[in-house]
Amino acid sequence: MDLSHCPQFFELLLSSHLRLVGTALCEPQRDPHWLYEQAPFALLAHDTQPDPCFIYANVSAQRCFGYRWEELVGLPSRLSAEAPQRAERQRLLEAVAREGCIRDYRGVRIAKSGHRFLIEGATVWQLIDTAGRLHGQAAAFRPPG
Repeated sequence: MDLSHCPQFFELLLSSHLRLVGTALCEPQRDPHWLYEQAPFALLAHDTQPDPCFIYANVSAQRCFGYRWEELVGLPSRLSAEAPQRAERQRLLEAVAREGCIRDYRGVRIAKSGHRFLIEGATVWQLIDTAGRLHGQAAAFRPPG
């Protein structure tokens, strides 16, 4: 299922962010199109598989990582970090699972081209619906540079 403009997934992103982070992800008048196409921040989400795969990446995130939607969605999210950084990334995801969210995360990521870039001030949170069902985790950050 293509979640790029899905109203239900948009609502899951917004409602879980508000509940777990305590702030709105965006202004109330925004819609799925704005979040995917125009948001000034990168937004990614992965699923709950044992080796989680990306299920969402807005245009800003696609630019950061140098992948098109078709390439990024379905890619194991661990590949967003180089092998030496993956243990640190895994500790972050475990902390998010315990705490519900982590603010001000900082880490090095790798683009499709091999270019490394630093993300700073990222917020990572659990994607939990109003019934308490876990759908994965999401991360939002300002693109570098």
